[in-house]
Amino acid sequence: MRATVSGSSACGIGSRSQRDPDLALIRLADRLHLFALVAALSLGEGAVHLAQAQDGVTIDIVVAPATQQRSTGPLVSARGVLGDKDLLERLQNGFPTRLHFRVELWGTAKFFNDQEGQREWDLVIRYDALDKVYAVVRAQDERVSVLGRFDKLSDAQEAAESPTRVSLVPRRDDRYYYIVRLDVETLSLSDLNEVESWLKGDFNPAVRGDKPAGTAIGRGLKALFLKMLGGDKRQYERRSTTFSPP
Repeated sequence: MRATVSGSSACGIGSRSQRDPDLALIRLADRLHLFALVAALSLGEGAVHLAQAQDGVTIDIVVAPATQQRSTGPLVSARGVLGDKDLLERLQNGFPTRLHFRVELWGTAKFFNDQEGQREWDLVIRYDALDKVYAVVRAQDERVSVLGRFDKLSDAQEAAESPTRVSLVPRRDDRYYYIVRLDVETLSLSDLNEVESWLKGDFNPAVRGDKPAGTAIGRGLKALFLKMLGGDKRQYERRSTTFSPP
């Protein structure tokens, strides 16, 4: 037997059969798909590409003074990431931006270079449209810290661009250099839920099968919007000067 729904439904429909909300969702999905096609034509397909200098992003690597190079790692930061108009638009529409840093230490040898170690961490910038607040979160080695919540984008950008001291130092008598690799992207669906969990004080991943991640309809619509907004990944890279620790 098919149940009937009385009064107002979630879709604003009066006394109708239960098929009507399903039909309304199908029509909504069709409209979203059409909008996604238009957005894809205007923003371009999601892609991974090595960013060029004109993108306005600068990676800074400050190697410690010679007398401290065996005990103190480099200072690393990235400037100008939020200068990208499309990325900023996605951020202000509720889709957080993630900066994934990977720092590698390489030693030079006679015939080939050798990677001695690496460190990785994430910076996440999220905009809460309801409270009109930007939150900046740092995650490394399963440790999460909220760097701050800011009313102004410029203040959030300043926090995200503050240098990070990287605990990666040479151990041998050799010539060395650092390589910093930076991936910038709009977050995936699972990451969206995890960031929301972080900001509520729950520092465990939100999507591992042990917590509900929303209804199937909600997940589907979020995933569609992410695809629709053209969430691409931008890659940047910079190498430091070569140095020889005394």
